[in-house]
Amino acid sequence: MEIQALTRNARMSPRKVREIANQIQGRPVPEAIDFLTLIPRKSARLLAKTLKSAVANAENNNSLVASTLTVHRALVEPGPVLKRFKAGAKGSAKPRVKRMSHLRIVLTDGKSN
Repeated sequence: MEIQALTRNARMSPRKVREIANQIQGRPVPEAIDFLTLIPRKSARLLAKTLKSAVANAENNNSLVASTLTVHRALVEPGPVLKRFKAGAKGSAKPRVKRMSHLRIVLTDGKSN
């Protein structure tokens, strides 16, 4: 059975979040949570929050135990982009792009429906 959690419009570039998300795929949930708490990055905190939400969904909605779950997929998709300008030399303006991302974590218990 697959259980998922989604965090939308996280104010972090998808590239920065993917660096950490790729490392937790395939790990058991307790190991993935321990791994994310040791990494001192904002992207790790965002992923840990989403992972804990997915575990809560599994425990409350499907009566599953967190220790039996594994991280099947950790997807990071691009979100909306804020387009801003910063002052440049000689009175000009330089464009600045502030990216957001959508985080999706899919857990599985190893059994099919």
